[in-house]
Amino acid sequence: MFGIRHIKFDAMTYVFHYINGVLKREGRGLAFYYFAPNSSIVAIPMGSNDLPFIFSETTSDYQTVTIQGQITYQVTNPKMLSDILDFTVNNKGIYKKNDIEKLNQRIINEAQTATSSFIHNTKLKDAIRSGKKIENCIFEGLSSSPAIKMLGIEILGANTLAVRATPEMTKALETETRELLQQEADHAIYERRNFAVEQERKIRESEMNTEIAVEEKQKQIEEKRMESEVQRMENKRRIREMSLEADIAVEEQRKILIGQKTENDRKEAETQGFVLETTLKPYKEIDWRILTAMSGNGDPRNNIALAFRELAENAGKIGNLNITPELLETILKKK
Repeated sequence: MFGIRHIKFDAMTYVFHYINGVLKREGRGLAFYYFAPNSSIVAIPMGSNDLPFIFSETTSDYQTVTIQGQITYQVTNPKMLSDILDFTVNNKGIYKKNDIEKLNQRIINEAQTATSSFIHNTKLKDAIRSGKKIENCIFEGLSSSPAIKMLGIEILGANTLAVRATPEMTKALETETRELLQQEADHAIYERRNFAVEQERKIRESEMNTEIAVEEKQKQIEEKRMESEVQRMENKRRIREMSLEADIAVEEQRKILIGQKTENDRKEAETQGFVLETTLKPYKEIDWRILTAMSGNGDPRNNIALAFRELAENAGKIGNLNITPELLETILKKK
């Protein structure tokens, strides 16, 4: 009514109220009545803003990379910002111009400027892997940029979300990387096979060394067995020699004993013969008949036997002799 309006802002908005170009009031979260025909209201958002960005640069090897990320900033000096950009709102609190887009574009341009020198001196492969370095370049470039300081804002952070090459180059890099990975895989397979062959060789060599050691040990055992056998045979031979020597010694002793015994028997026989000869010498001259008669056994049959012997010896001188059975029976009959 009559051009008088009421407007209210939240606590995250810094407000400047100008009347006829003269600052009447300022502050955060203001609510007031104003006369619309001679009033101008500027509203600066004070909260932090996340600004996504994406831009392209050329690497030192003339390849295009696309850098995508996000910048976080906050207005710290709303008066400086309001002097450079137009944040005037109408009676409904809607911005008359879209200078927030200008602010964002200026920040992105400064970020690209801070990044370009680094990318221009970096090769494609290195640039793709330099996300963290690009973040540092953006943050340091924006923090030290005079243009950013003149806007009255503070850079809170910068994040690089992606650094991509063109689709054709990406495919080429993927192919190259795939080939390198395949070569590494083939090399790994070769190394694994080579390792397996080497291990097999070591195992076989160990087995052969074991077999050689076993053969050597068996050879030593056989040599020891042969030495033991030779020693046993040598001991057996020595035992036999000792036994033979003992037998020979025994036989020698026995020979001496037999010789001594024979000598003793001979001497004893000679002694007995001498004694017998001496004893029988007186009887040599005596007729055997006398000796028989002198035996004195007193058996008439012996005398009769001697008589028959005499008859037999002188059979040539006897003409006829009759011996009756009764005579024989009488002779042979025992008393």
